[in-house]
Amino acid sequence: MLRLGIVDGDTSHVYQFSRRINHVDIEAEQWVDGARVVAAWVGPSRVTSPERVREYVSAMQAAGVELVDRPEDLIGQIDAVLIESNEGGVHRERALPFIEAGLPTFIDKPLASSVEDAVALVEAADRTGIPLLSASALRFAADVVNARDDASIGRILGAHVYSPAHLHEANPGLFHYGVHGVEMLYALLGAGCREVSCIFSDDAEVVTGRWDDGRLGELRGIRTGADGFGLTAFGDTGISTVAVDTTFMYRDLLRQVIAVLSGNAPSIPARELVEVVAFQVAALESIRRRGELVPISW
Repeated sequence: MLRLGIVDGDTSHVYQFSRRINHVDIEAEQWVDGARVVAAWVGPSRVTSPERVREYVSAMQAAGVELVDRPEDLIGQIDAVLIESNEGGVHRERALPFIEAGLPTFIDKPLASSVEDAVALVEAADRTGIPLLSASALRFAADVVNARDDASIGRILGAHVYSPAHLHEANPGLFHYGVHGVEMLYALLGAGCREVSCIFSDDAEVVTGRWDDGRLGELRGIRTGADGFGLTAFGDTGISTVAVDTTFMYRDLLRQVIAVLSGNAPSIPARELVEVVAFQVAALESIRRRGELVPISW
């Protein structure tokens, strides 16, 4: 049984994940096997209020997770770590000690808020030979996976996705919530985006990426009015449109996470992990340039 530790507590994921993995206070169809969350360290947050953090941590403790005083206290008690900081900009600092200690690592979305940090994390994992995974739960939602693998529409030639895209200064641009839509887009199209443009307003934004082979992927980030998650995949023999059901997205993500942390091959290539961050950086730069196309590079 894989012993898992959690770092930080300012996202609901800390108790949503703990309940599913530890089989506590949640229906059996949501259970995830093969691991147990045993301990957590909770640091400061620039994203979530102290009152909300206390609620999340209390629910995590109710699922059987013990708290430690320092992040380094987790080392020796766990076999792998889940970095759950809401702010992508602290992920490098939080994760590197565990990667360098040889612990398989999952970093919740976003992997990082800069390409420099993303590359440093991926290179550290490669150097130490440990499994590293970072993803939004939407990437592995059944409706997204089924659309990607739908033989009836043939090869996917392009895609449109929509997602809430609430903003926060500590997670600029898509990094705060629009990352879910970015992850859906990459689940459908894979790596290879060459350039990005973003048309931004207070109510929404539309981000378009051009892939190396000419395919186009578009994300509508929603901030007012009705929202939700959905996609249209344009294939060479058909078109698939679906509103994404999120009921089992945490369960399906955690099955992937535990498989990778247990030693299975990472389900997302390292290059793609970095490119997802570079896509969001390019979209943010395009906003600054009033919608100009910005090349993806690192």
